Amino acid sequence: MGIAIVVGAGWYITTHRSSTPSQAGGGRFAANQATPVGIAAAVKADVPIVIKALGTVTPLATVTVKTQITGQLVQVAFTEGQAVKKDDLLAMVDPRPYEVAVQNAEGVLGKDQALLKNAQIDLQRYKTLVAQDSIARQQYDTQAALVRQYEAQIVTDQAGVDAAKLNLVYTRIIAPVNGRIGLRLVDPGNYVTMGDATGICVITQMQPMSVLFTIPEDMLPQVRQRLRDGAKLPVTALDRAQMNQLAQGTVSTTDNQIDTTTGTVKLRAIFDNADEALFPNQFVNVRLLADTVKDAITVPVAAVQRGQPGTFVYFVKADDTVGIRVIETGASDGEKIAITKGLAVGDEVVVDGVDRLRDGAKIRRPGRQPGGRPVAAAPDGGAAKADGARPQGQRQDGGDRQGAGGEQRGGASRTPAQTNQ
Repeated sequence: MGIAIVVGAGWYITTHRSSTPSQAGGGRFAANQATPVGIAAAVKADVPIVIKALGTVTPLATVTVKTQITGQLVQVAFTEGQAVKKDDLLAMVDPRPYEVAVQNAEGVLGKDQALLKNAQIDLQRYKTLVAQDSIARQQYDTQAALVRQYEAQIVTDQAGVDAAKLNLVYTRIIAPVNGRIGLRLVDPGNYVTMGDATGICVITQMQPMSVLFTIPEDMLPQVRQRLRDGAKLPVTALDRAQMNQLAQGTVSTTDNQIDTTTGTVKLRAIFDNADEALFPNQFVNVRLLADTVKDAITVPVAAVQRGQPGTFVYFVKADDTVGIRVIETGASDGEKIAITKGLAVGDEVVVDGVDRLRDGAKIRRPGRQPGGRPVAAAPDGGAAKADGARPQGQRQDGGDRQGAGGEQRGGASRTPAQTNQ
């Protein structure tokens, strides 16, 4: 019994002493291993200069349709929400009083035309008598004045006829613009007048549609210069969540003054709106492509860091270490950024894992194990899984490692005592 206890105690001490150096060696390896990072190369690419803004959909025409005469509304010829074209019949006011007015005006005109004709005949007769010295010259002059008076009266009567006919035309209320009708504001049978505040309906022009948005005043010179050069600046309208594109159009014009309270200026963009995706007074997000920087040296935005050295990137060296490279940046489209100074085409920079780096740090490239060896190909032709997902028996450092007092295989430690069993 005593011998068994002594042998067991010796086995326990030997086992723990043999595993301790191996574990300590693993700790030293973890402390010295390279940092895995994501790497991208600087490339030449076009960088669009996009101005983001908030906009409001504003129709080019919104008309409240009102009557131009007084009378009873006898017909409504539209339905709510209907799309109408210019000069389409919308409603009708009782035309009978205005038909009577036309007849009355025409009657007055006819009477005065007859008086004028009689006066002209008398004037011609007086002219002959004056030539024969049969009547006084004064009588001839009076008749001539009467003719001119009737001629003026004919002009007035003709205007009365035209006014009466115009009022008769106004009994037909027509659409002044193309657009879509909203809700009906008055029902048939009501007495309408020119002073009504509500009107009969409201027509909103839907095609084309405009969007008003503001940009910083610092961007105005660049936009105005492009417009003066005849460029069509494309504008994209997105929904409130910036998930769906609603329409694409172009900048139409800029406002003639800057808002001093906000330091911005208004722009109007025009959209065809063929599918009527833009709705009046709708809130939209606007993307204005002001310009495009051609053939710029670019890197992903994630590579650019800002700190005590200024604006910099972690530059990847040939020995798989990184150094801080101070750079100057230009335009950005949100994904890539132009580098105006500090990098050349093909230079590699760190884009992922920068928070674990410092100047001179050792890195591990994607697809490589510590020590710089490529990842072994899996039997199915793919790359072997890195780190913890590797085949059985393969260690992170590329092979089996002999532990103190024993050997490790497949991640298990066996002592000489276990081997001899």
